[in-house]
Amino acid sequence: MTTPADDPSRTLARSATRHSRPRTVTLCLVSTAATGAGLLLPAALGRTLDLLLTGAPATGWVLCCAALVLSLALLDACQSVLVGTVDARTTAWLRHRVTGHVLAMGPRATGRFGAGDLVARLVGNAAQAGTAPAARAVLAAALAGPVGGVVALALIDPWLAAAFLAGAPVLALLLRAFARDTSRCVSDYQREQGRIAGALAEAVDGHRTVAAAGTADRETARILRPLPELSRAGHRMWQVQGRAAARAVTVAPLLQLGVIAVAGVLLARHRLSVGEVLAASRYVVLATGVGMLVAQLAGVARARAAAGRLGEVVAEPAPAHGTRRLPPGPGRLELRGVTARRGGRTVLEGVDLVVPGGRTLAVVGRSGTGKSVLAALAGRLADPDEGEVLLDGVPLSELTHDDLRRAVAYAFERPVLLGDTVGEAIGLALTAPSPTRIRQAARTARADDFVSRLPQGYATALADAPRSGGESQRLGLARAFAHGGRVLILDDALSSLDTVTEARITEALAGDGSSATRLLIAHRAATAARADSVAWLDGGRVRAVGRHEELWQIPAYRETLTGAPADPTAPTVPAAPSGPAGPAASTDPAGPTDPTVPAAPTGPAGPTDPARPAAPTYPAAPTDPAAPSGPAAPAAPTGPTDPTAPTDPAAPSGPTAPAVPTGRAGPTEPAAPTDPAGPTEPTEPAAPTGLARPTDPAAPTSSAGPTGKAAP
Repeated sequence: MTTPADDPSRTLARSATRHSRPRTVTLCLVSTAATGAGLLLPAALGRTLDLLLTGAPATGWVLCCAALVLSLALLDACQSVLVGTVDARTTAWLRHRVTGHVLAMGPRATGRFGAGDLVARLVGNAAQAGTAPAARAVLAAALAGPVGGVVALALIDPWLAAAFLAGAPVLALLLRAFARDTSRCVSDYQREQGRIAGALAEAVDGHRTVAAAGTADRETARILRPLPELSRAGHRMWQVQGRAAARAVTVAPLLQLGVIAVAGVLLARHRLSVGEVLAASRYVVLATGVGMLVAQLAGVARARAAAGRLGEVVAEPAPAHGTRRLPPGPGRLELRGVTARRGGRTVLEGVDLVVPGGRTLAVVGRSGTGKSVLAALAGRLADPDEGEVLLDGVPLSELTHDDLRRAVAYAFERPVLLGDTVGEAIGLALTAPSPTRIRQAARTARADDFVSRLPQGYATALADAPRSGGESQRLGLARAFAHGGRVLILDDALSSLDTVTEARITEALAGDGSSATRLLIAHRAATAARADSVAWLDGGRVRAVGRHEELWQIPAYRETLTGAPADPTAPTVPAAPSGPAGPAASTDPAGPTDPTVPAAPTGPAGPTDPARPAAPTYPAAPTDPAAPSGPAAPAAPTGPTDPTAPTDPAAPSGPTAPAVPTGRAGPTEPAAPTDPAGPTEPTEPAAPTGLARPTDPAAPTSSAGPTGKAAP
């Protein structure tokens, strides 16, 4: 149970008051001095009046009254300046304190309160809570006025004080009820303000979705849905204040009339002078100064309610950092028995995973399997509910904040670019960013080309640098590359890139000579294939760890990356990134090839289609014996015949005729690029008569068709 002493809002308010203590104390003294001058002025006026009525010299008392009036003016001016200064300093301190705590909480802050609600608390509620120290200091002086007025009445004549105190309890009850009701109404009002701010922030963030769906009117209605409740809370707040002021105004004049009536009776009995009656009339006004008290109490109530909303944020625990330094090491990352829960659901359960130093691990899995949560835990953007994460043998929770943040760099799917210029956004994490390092990081992220085309290059303001989603993602990658460190975590940071750019970046990461350990959240088979190993998440657990080629043999793994239903009867061929060019298509040995025309490379053969029949073969057709003979062309190499291929029973059989002479063979054309997805063409039989038709080496062949044995 939280005691009042442990209440976060009270603790926060006390800390804010201590931050501005010198000015607050000065304000309290100035306000008290102004109140004292106000209490002395009626007495001085009364004495001056008595002297003037009796014809005695009153120059000194007139000067005294003038000095008191001048002092009141100066003290009121100083009080106004001090109130503004204390409010501004306290508000700035509160915003700095709460903002730092929100950033320390990390993603959990927006998950707990929402971005819009946090903005409302940091802007509006912090400004209201910042008025608390000054309001309390002025309230003390405001209370001194009525108390001093009662004491002054008692000094003039005890019957005057008794007349006032007879109705004072009613006034005190009214003020107490006002303070209680106002605090509740202000809290309701501020809560509804936070709801509207949260809905507005969501709509601004999703403005493209709203525009695409054509639901601007419905979204406006959703944002303003709490408006009636906000209006009711506001009306209740003003009604409470109005009722309190009306009751106080009703009671205060009655008290004043009662005191003046008693003063009149005493004057008639010659127990009071005219000047003392004048002083008593002024003191009773000070004693019933409810208007000032109501205003001050309302300000304190608003500040207390706002401090309560800030205290709710501060009450959420932020991750604590240790004191250990990170020892030298290769960047070995280890997760031991890690379990993470989000919203009452177990996202990761008992995850044990090791990423050797300097290696690249790709994490794959379906949506909702906890990949991003694992990435957040790996760099301690969040803490696991169970288990621990270690870097080079040291738990992340025991590392100092600076060592941890220097060692781990992040790139996200939707990077938020901070800074005034593009160069500052890339070098955000660097204490002394150098242009060379920033440009090199941009080159690695394939961002240097489009940044160089900006009006002022890396000095271009972010607001003047229009960017696509992929370009923003590349700037986020450049920021992570410039950061350096032992561990680089890419949380789906390649999702908006085209396949060519993604391939170049991943190849650059593998070949940049860096010793950093890399953890990639991957959704494409090509990205997983370039990693040293792959961790396959399924149902919150690590189902398998191994090379991509090995895991590709598992139908469910292929389905995770391709989305196609797994066929357990289909042959399992590991997918791999485009490798070295395959051998060039065979050329006609009868003629020379053109060495200046390279053969088109072919990629690796894809999986065979068992449903596609093999190309039929045909026996050689008889040649024309009447044709003049010439030197025989060398026979083209053939592979073994396909015993399953059908033969043509109608073709004549007999001894093979001599080869038909061919003319001088021209140079062969380069082989055409193969279509890995197309079916193979059946082999065309040789011409039956006349000169032999040379084969067309440019005819497309398929490397992805059935790889049966060649027919003769």
